[in-house]
Amino acid sequence: MTDKKTEGKMGEMKGDLKETAGDALGDKDMKRQGQKDKAAGRADQIQGDIKQTIRDIKR
Repeated sequence: MTDKKTEGKMGEMKGDLKETAGDALGDKDMKRQGQKDKAAGRADQIQGDIKQTIRDIKR
């Protein structure tokens, strides 16, 4: 797993926690921030996948 994929997975997990906490507490701002963190985490994972594919092609 690439560093970017790991970073993305951690961001997605952090976002999931924030979103759940925001939901439970009725905090819309926290929920939105969690959704943004999840989306950024997914983007980082995709970037990591692309980097890995490029490395695999170069081999």
